[in-house]
Amino acid sequence: MVDEQKKLEHQIELATRAASLVRDETTEQRFRSFAEELKRKLLRIMRRGKVRTRAYQLWEQAGRPSNRELEFWLEAERQIEDEREERKSSGAS
Repeated sequence: MVDEQKKLEHQIELATRAASLVRDETTEQRFRSFAEELKRKLLRIMRRGKVRTRAYQLWEQAGRPSNRELEFWLEAERQIEDEREERKSSGAS
């Protein structure tokens, strides 16, 4: 996952740099759109890592029960999304 994250960060940097160097407006916009798409993918990867870590913590706190992986994954997703929404709303105030 770390290698994929670094690769995406590098690709974002290259696409952004290329967008600033080209003179054609259409090509520039394509590079910028590509960089934005890569940023969204990077955020999804980072979020998945956070969810994985949180799910593991919840599983350990519950005494490491068997056959409840999905339950802990979904709870971790919910918690992280709630935290994200809370940050968004407190930042908007």
